[in-house]
Amino acid sequence: MDKDTQINDFLAFVSEQVGQEIHVGPWLQIDQERIDKFAAVTGDKQWIHIDPERAAKDSPYGATVAHGYLTLSLLPYLTESNHPDFFQKNYPGMKYRVNYGLNRVRFPAPVKVGAKIRARTTIQAAEEVKNGVQVCYVITIDIEGSDKPACSAEFLARLYP
Repeated sequence: MDKDTQINDFLAFVSEQVGQEIHVGPWLQIDQERIDKFAAVTGDKQWIHIDPERAAKDSPYGATVAHGYLTLSLLPYLTESNHPDFFQKNYPGMKYRVNYGLNRVRFPAPVKVGAKIRARTTIQAAEEVKNGVQVCYVITIDIEGSDKPACSAEFLARLYP
């Protein structure tokens, strides 16, 4: 099969899924250790993230909260897109995928320490690009027991058959 035919077949396969939720990930509890380690790596040591005593007293949330970028950085884990079987199951014939970027990211609700979060993924659009297919996913990170998500992001990936 020639490359153009592979791309067209792959685009048709992905396009059939536009508008569909394709994945709901596992719950992950966010603990203070994870928040502290993220603060150490990024240098973002604002008290609202790393000082439980002060956050309990002075924060409007009554506890420390995860960094928004910590939540965002967990997308590969929460979407399970780093698991080798994910692509073969959802994208037969794909050789590799590259992160192309984000169109829009919002953090509607804080993730309090101890909260559980998970990601839901929907395909928003798919289009052909040179040698592959670009997919726009809408990823929503839920907080267990909350009606507002922790994060909503439009994620672009390039898939190559």
